[in-house]
Amino acid sequence: MTVFSLSGFSSLTRRTAVCAGLTAVMAVWALPVQAQHFELTGRVVRVADGDTLTILPSNNRQVRVRLASIDAPETSKDSRRPGQPFAVASRRFLSDLVSGKHLTLSCYERDRHGRAVCDVPLADGETANQKLVRAGMAMANREKRGRFLRDPRIDQLEREAKEAGVGIWSEPSPVPPWKWRYDCWQQGQC
Repeated sequence: MTVFSLSGFSSLTRRTAVCAGLTAVMAVWALPVQAQHFELTGRVVRVADGDTLTILPSNNRQVRVRLASIDAPETSKDSRRPGQPFAVASRRFLSDLVSGKHLTLSCYERDRHGRAVCDVPLADGETANQKLVRAGMAMANREKRGRFLRDPRIDQLEREAKEAGVGIWSEPSPVPPWKWRYDCWQQGQC
C-alpha cells in the first residue's frame, strides 16, 4: 500500500496540504443530505388552515401535514397575532378539496415542527397545492430564497393567478405569509 507522505515538503506546504484536505472533508460533510421521499396514506380528518391538514392513516395515529411549495395566508392566532385577508377563504378552499377523503400524499421530509411536508395529489391529476395557488388562495413559498419550493409548476400557476387578479391577488398589496409572520407577529407592525 502506498501512503502519501509530505516529509519532503516545507512545513508551509505541509500545512497548506493538511488545511486543503480538512477543507475538502468539511465541504463534503456540509453537503445537504438528499431527503428521502415517502408516502402517507389516510383519511383527511382536519384542515387547520390553507396549508396544514391532518390525516389519519390505518395505524390510527394522526399525522400533521404541511403542504409543500406553498404558503397560505395566516389565520388569526390571538389578539397579538391577527390573521391575513383570505385566510378563512383559503382554509375553506382546502377543506372543500380534501376533507374526509382518503388520499395518498407524496412527501419530501419533516419540517422543524415535525409535520410531514407533502404534495397532496387529487383524482384529477393536480395537487391540492397547485389548486390553492391557481385560485389565489396561497402563494409560491419563496421564504428563504425559495428553499421550500419543490414543485416547479407552482411559479407558473402563481403568475397566472396574479394576472387574473384572483384571491389574494385581488388585494392592492398582498403580503407574503412569511413576511406577515415576521413583520406583524414578531415586530408588531401589522
